Amino acid sequence: MTDAYIYDTVRTPRGKGRPDGSLHEVTSVRLSAEVLNALKSRNNLEGHAVEDVIWGNVTQVGEQGGCLARTAVLASDLDESIPGLAINRFCASGMEAVNLAANQVRGGAGQAYIAGGVEMMGRVPMGSDGAAIAADPSIAMETYFVPQGISADIIATEYGFSRDEADALAVESQRRAKAAWDDNRFAKSVITVRDQNGLPILDRDEYMRPQTDMQSLGGLKPAFKDMGEVMPGFDKVALMKYPHLERINHIHHAGNSSGIVDGAAGLLIGSKEFGEAHGLKPRAVIRATAKIGTDPTIMLTGPVPVTEKILADSGMSISDIDLFEVNEAFASVVMRFMQAFNVSSDVVNVNGGSIAMGHPLGATGAIIIGTLLDELERSGKGVGLATLCIASGMGAATIIERV
Repeated sequence: MTDAYIYDTVRTPRGKGRPDGSLHEVTSVRLSAEVLNALKSRNNLEGHAVEDVIWGNVTQVGEQGGCLARTAVLASDLDESIPGLAINRFCASGMEAVNLAANQVRGGAGQAYIAGGVEMMGRVPMGSDGAAIAADPSIAMETYFVPQGISADIIATEYGFSRDEADALAVESQRRAKAAWDDNRFAKSVITVRDQNGLPILDRDEYMRPQTDMQSLGGLKPAFKDMGEVMPGFDKVALMKYPHLERINHIHHAGNSSGIVDGAAGLLIGSKEFGEAHGLKPRAVIRATAKIGTDPTIMLTGPVPVTEKILADSGMSISDIDLFEVNEAFASVVMRFMQAFNVSSDVVNVNGGSIAMGHPLGATGAIIIGTLLDELERSGKGVGLATLCIASGMGAATIIERV
């Protein structure tokens, strides 16, 4: 089987997903094209050099509808001979795009791909696609559907995580993100988004709140308590599924949950022969990929079983992994991962995560793989694992090794 290598990673800064966010006037297609163009120009590629563009995005309606990947190709400097595939595995869409591209290269279906994703959450609101898992009562009742925030609180209740622990993780995420930016640790991958006149729009993640401390978080009300206990009473649904729990402990709020932001990211994935033909040096090899389905109510525990699966499939153990990127969808997700594998926070999300910098749904999976690679190179470490929890109960993971 052919090895699949990462030759380059690019991401935009993450803009606040609100009308006053810096990227609010930029469309999903245009932001995606910015990433495609950056990968083409940085690596001196001909416009026809890759087999396909595989692009993840979650809310596939409006400007993010249709085959966004193909539209982005046509809006970019790539040749029209490059097709484009839009995929949706919820929060892991960007990672799944990378994994699919890697496995296509491994199987000999093309020498190189650009893979990643985009989400303009300020322009295309989360949930505006009316997904059946939430909107169809017959499906929602059968699956004991609850919103993700309730799921995060179920994890906290089931595994004994306190509000203080969740807030402490959030404060540390903010501290690490600021330190990483101050130390220019993202400089290798982050591109400046510019307007049509070439003037800079955004060159830095703008969601960050480095002044966050335990006191400021302590004043925030639990975000999901009312929907759990009052209307529409999702706690009762959860307790029907998990009767051993006496009550749901609501510990999550805006400060210890991932931020709503806009952003895009992409990776150049190819074979050894592709790199040699284009004078490119591989930065990492993708050693393994995995995905799994999990309990759709607690929903967000997928990083644990998918990590078990990818380690078993690759013949590795948790001690073989030097660094971890576990998407900070909610604080309890990361705490559960560290608890399950008894790994230190010193090797998990060392440059902060989505609580500090935001979670542009379709792009995040590609972002964290790129962040992981940059940190492996900076620190001189060898092997990293990236993983995400996924809506409706799934998990995805990727293991990379620095070359």
